[in-house]
Amino acid sequence: MNAVATGVRPGTGTPAGVLAARALALLEERGETLAVAESLTGGLVAAELTAVPGASKSFRGSVTAYATGLKQDVLGVDGALLAARGAVDPEVAGQMAAGVRERLASGWGIATTGVAGPEPQDGRPVGTVFVAVAGPGGTRKVAPLRLNGDRAEIRRESVRSVLELLVAALAGGAPAGLTGDLAGGLTGELPGNERAQDTEQNGGT
Repeated sequence: MNAVATGVRPGTGTPAGVLAARALALLEERGETLAVAESLTGGLVAAELTAVPGASKSFRGSVTAYATGLKQDVLGVDGALLAARGAVDPEVAGQMAAGVRERLASGWGIATTGVAGPEPQDGRPVGTVFVAVAGPGGTRKVAPLRLNGDRAEIRRESVRSVLELLVAALAGGAPAGLTGDLAGGLTGELPGNERAQDTEQNGGT
């Protein structure tokens, strides 16, 4: 099973800036690097990371694959998977993370994809988000989020959640409220945002 972020007030988790700094510190300690693939967050994850002084020591770069086709063309997401399930899918998120890791020659890759409105997309309701981490040795983690709120809140919480997932992977544990095998999936509740539900259509996944 995977984690679901729901029913938690905005701002109750560790702030994204703190998580970004922690992730970069852990990466530097390990001598490893990070690349980011973003869809609904539109570059906000990369912005959070590059706001940290010295980020260039570990942060390789990012790809904002806003359109569905770019997920295949730039990140190498399986076209048959996209055709069958659409862009808002846990396996798509995992392949985005793995793809950006490979394309940017990085030790770790993280990704965000989701429905940010105003209509459901690919059979997924408004507020459905998937965040993923891919790392050395085939490590891959995907956490689904079900978020409520306005556009700014869902994007902000998606950023915070993917950074939290990364920190947990680097530290060898699970984010607060999560249990299970990090390489094969997570179960429990991911601290998040009870009002971060927003939607984006094609381009917004």
